[in-house]
Amino acid sequence: MATELKEIITKERMITLFEKNRKEIFKNDPEPVSRLRHKAFDSFTELGFPNIRMEEWRNTDLKEWLGKKYDYHFHPLPGMDVQKIFRCNIPHLDTAIIGQMNGWYVSKDVPLIRLGNGMILGSLAQAFKEYPEITGQHYGKYTGSGNNSLTDLNTAFAQDGIFIYVPDNIHSTKPIQLINVIQHDENIFLQSRNLILLGKNARLSLVHCDDSYNHQASFSNIVTEVHLDEGAFLDHYKLQNLNNNSTLISNTEFQLEKDAGLVSNFITLNGGMLRNNIRVLFNGPHGTANIYGLYLMDRKQHIDNHVYVDHAAPDCTSVEIFKGIMDENSTGVFNGHVYVRKDAQKTNAYQGNRNILLTDTAKVNSKPFLEIYADDVKCSHGSATGQLNTESMFYLMQRGIGPESARMLLMFAFADEIVGKISIPELRFRIQDMVKKRLQGELQICEQCVLHCSTPEHPMEFDIDLSKV
Repeated sequence: MATELKEIITKERMITLFEKNRKEIFKNDPEPVSRLRHKAFDSFTELGFPNIRMEEWRNTDLKEWLGKKYDYHFHPLPGMDVQKIFRCNIPHLDTAIIGQMNGWYVSKDVPLIRLGNGMILGSLAQAFKEYPEITGQHYGKYTGSGNNSLTDLNTAFAQDGIFIYVPDNIHSTKPIQLINVIQHDENIFLQSRNLILLGKNARLSLVHCDDSYNHQASFSNIVTEVHLDEGAFLDHYKLQNLNNNSTLISNTEFQLEKDAGLVSNFITLNGGMLRNNIRVLFNGPHGTANIYGLYLMDRKQHIDNHVYVDHAAPDCTSVEIFKGIMDENSTGVFNGHVYVRKDAQKTNAYQGNRNILLTDTAKVNSKPFLEIYADDVKCSHGSATGQLNTESMFYLMQRGIGPESARMLLMFAFADEIVGKISIPELRFRIQDMVKKRLQGELQICEQCVLHCSTPEHPMEFDIDLSKV
């Protein structure tokens, strides 16, 4: 049974929805999860939805996106062709695909799979039942200080999501691709929860795709908790390609223990209103985290990247590099906060944000920020926002390239600094192709484009030195 939200979504409306559907929400919960729900619901009741009077939300207003009529479902929607929908369109990319439809795990076989090497993949709701000792140790433990009302809302309502467990010393030989699809005939409000756990010295590549298959409005409030035990390494990709009526609030929480390593790449190609809350906690020494981001926005699209890196242990290194290309009336926000605690000596941290504005009406608010309480550190930050470099344009045009093609090349070279960091070759080639199509088709139109789509018949080749642009 679907519960339709016929009014503007407010704190009071969500409280009523929760109270009326308590039996459905709590029916499969183990006791620890029920306790977390109650606590989170009480916290959301006190805080409500964030608004522009709050410092961290003053450049992102949710009022318009909450003021729509949404369906809310407390069970999976029937009649979905899993084989048709979850079909990867990245040539030669060999991954283990996990499907998620409208916030629920989708499988044609079983809800939870245990591989021969001990890895566990599948439904988080089912993992609560079959592996309570694992989920109970980690679920709800990495969601920050408790002052995020949208995380509280997710904890109170979420019923399913994706669970991935990699045991100690296991190196996954195949990347896992988590495809999260939104497809519904009506506007839909979604809340799903993901839990990713890597044991000691475990290694995993994870490709997390957010897609929509129609133009209906949706509001997705997703929380993903990731724990990397001692010596673990995660190669993580978050790919966002949603319609212009979509709202996506993505809360991703990483906790790194001693000697753990993380590379995470957030690539946003489309979406109406997107907010990425990214939190990294170094809970042990000698950890490394490289967080990269690329966003290509046009029309009235809005992107907000909030990155919080907590250096709670000494001898850790973090790097943040986010780049954006903004066209038409699009708006963007970058808020990078590096927090170095008193005992986190030998910290090495860098954060940078660079943006290209293609019109006078595009806008970016950038705020890299360092908060340091240790004295033996190397920390720096920088931000730059402007138009395409005229000297680089001149360099290209002197070599016989027309102005429109020169602009396209400069934009691609700017974006490719981030895309080029993708370590999976097949994925990197596909994202490069998608970026070119995005730039050529919507951000910048050129009839004589020198960037042909990189098919096997027409490989991309450059006869100029891109290092000079």
